[in-house]
Amino acid sequence: MSLDPAISARLKRNADGLVPAIAQQRGTGEVLMMAWMDDEALHRTLTTRRATYYSRSRQQYWVKGETSGHTQHVHEVRLDCDGDTILLVVDQQGAACHTGDRTCFDADALLT
Repeated sequence: MSLDPAISARLKRNADGLVPAIAQQRGTGEVLMMAWMDDEALHRTLTTRRATYYSRSRQQYWVKGETSGHTQHVHEVRLDCDGDTILLVVDQQGAACHTGDRTCFDADALLT
C-alpha cells in the first residue's frame, strides 16, 4: 500500500521530497517538535497512528519512541491550507525532544 494519491497530490514538498511536520499535544495545543515526512512516512503514520518521520541525517524512517520509549500516539493529522506543512495532534508520552526536554521549544525563548 502507499499514500492515497489524492493526499499525495496536495503535498508541496521541498527539493528533497520532504514536508515539515509539527507535533502538537492533544488537549493543550502545546507545540512539541518539528520533523520531516515524505509520502511513505505520512502513509505509515496514517495507517498505524504511530508518528513516523524521515531522518535527513540517517536517511531512514523512524518511529517516535521506538528506541527512547517516548512515543506519540496520533489522534489527528491535518494538512495546512497550502499543503506545505503537516500537523500531527498527538498524545506524547515522555519527552518529545531528543535532548530530554518536554518539547523542542523549551530551552531558548527569544521573546517572552
